[in-house]
Amino acid sequence: MSILFSCTLLVLLVPLYLYLKSSYRSKNPAALPTNWPILHMFPSTIANLHNLHNYFSLVLAGSGHNFRAHGPPGTGMRFFITCDPANIRHIFTTNYANFPKGVEFAAIFDIMDGSNTPLDGSIFTIDGEPARQQRTKVKCMLSSPQSVARMEACCRNKVENSLLPLFTHMASTTTVFDMQELMSRFMFDLAATPYFGVDPGLLSSDMLPLDALHPGNISMGMPPMDPAVALDIVMEVAFFRHTMPTYCWKLMRWLNIGSERKLGMAHGVLREFIVEMMEKRKIKTSRVANDEEQECMDMISYCLHGIGDTDDELRQAMIISFMLAARDTVGTTLSWIFYNLAQNPNIVSIIRNELSPIASRKVEAGADGMVMFEPNDTRSLIYLRAVLYETLRLYPPAPLERKTVVASDIMPSGHEVHTSDIILISLHSIGRMESVWGKDCLDYNPNRWLSDNGDNLKYVPSHKFLAFNSGPRMCLGKDIAIMQMKTVIASTLWNFDMQVMEGQSIQPKPSCILKMQNGLIVKLKKRHM
Repeated sequence: MSILFSCTLLVLLVPLYLYLKSSYRSKNPAALPTNWPILHMFPSTIANLHNLHNYFSLVLAGSGHNFRAHGPPGTGMRFFITCDPANIRHIFTTNYANFPKGVEFAAIFDIMDGSNTPLDGSIFTIDGEPARQQRTKVKCMLSSPQSVARMEACCRNKVENSLLPLFTHMASTTTVFDMQELMSRFMFDLAATPYFGVDPGLLSSDMLPLDALHPGNISMGMPPMDPAVALDIVMEVAFFRHTMPTYCWKLMRWLNIGSERKLGMAHGVLREFIVEMMEKRKIKTSRVANDEEQECMDMISYCLHGIGDTDDELRQAMIISFMLAARDTVGTTLSWIFYNLAQNPNIVSIIRNELSPIASRKVEAGADGMVMFEPNDTRSLIYLRAVLYETLRLYPPAPLERKTVVASDIMPSGHEVHTSDIILISLHSIGRMESVWGKDCLDYNPNRWLSDNGDNLKYVPSHKFLAFNSGPRMCLGKDIAIMQMKTVIASTLWNFDMQVMEGQSIQPKPSCILKMQNGLIVKLKKRHM
């Protein structure tokens, strides 16, 4: 009965709020959300869902970095939203055990959970000791010399033999294309190949005709749903689930309607793709001796041998988790880097000056055509890393973190949180807070990361710069991600000039990943040195 009552109120009052909000917001652009009778702040969330990350930044800036938001009675929507560095340190480090992801988080990302119990599931959704054990195994795999060498070789080969030739074609034909879409597909291939021994070839002519990257085709719904598109849908629908009462999206799932129907189709595409990869990898694995290094050899080996024979859904959930982590974080960041560099040609010049001695050695050694910067070439480049960090500060690929309160607690800010409250940490907002980053916090300025002499990076604590997470869940793939981004950016900037086409509306998409709503339409021109 309470569910029917709440739904009826939504139907009656939300349209009224949408009518009133425009005049109210014009007078109070940074005001706290209106606390409506019964519905509380739920209408504010719905009204600003299309631009929620920027809306949170405005509200948090005007409320001292913290505010509460509640949904209608019976929905369980009790949020504490923060971008306060002291609170972040408390949540992620000081009192870490009191703020797990929780069972609702696992339900929202059910495709990356694979289990109905809190003790089993993928590393992305579980907490406590099970998470620690999985992280130990994954760290073993990612840090082994064989894995590092394989991922570096894969990145080098993919850039040299796939990305640069494609860019050359785009430049020679003056083709206008969606850089975000291309980066997404490039990173899907790059994530799959070293982890699973399978190159999906989403940039190949068979899988993706070049005209499919044309912005007109993208807007009409092309290309059809493939694994890369399916991953995007997973994160978009998960974002919607975060903002709705649980019973709403579960009812939609039961009825197989709306976004839940679309998500079901995406699940099917991903499962089919995962099964195909696992079957191919089983054949390869059977040819390898069962020695001590096998467990850390690759992610498929871990998923095949690390759990029981009957847990097919758990295997698939683990694989999808790692595909999302490897593809979305890097691919999304690369798109924002290209966008910001196109607006700042002076920064591009500094990067090229840093690359120049390396490029000169390659030319002297007899290299011709494209100049390819390998991982070893860019490892020590300080300014290029500062560019990456500055992009991650303003455009973190995961703009929100969600935690659940186990036991009531008092935050360093003085705010009290209660058992079962949901805490949302806005990474997107913390990089835009003047009290944290200074009066130029909205400026794109890589120099803020450099020491006075420019020879080293300044130390910034993780609770202030949360792009790689903090505390026990610090990103295990940080070094790999930085290696991949440096290789792509250096090789692209040295060989090509990039122009972002005018008239675009660049804004974040409503998603758990900070992708651009309308893509990034660009044109390339080959540089002649």
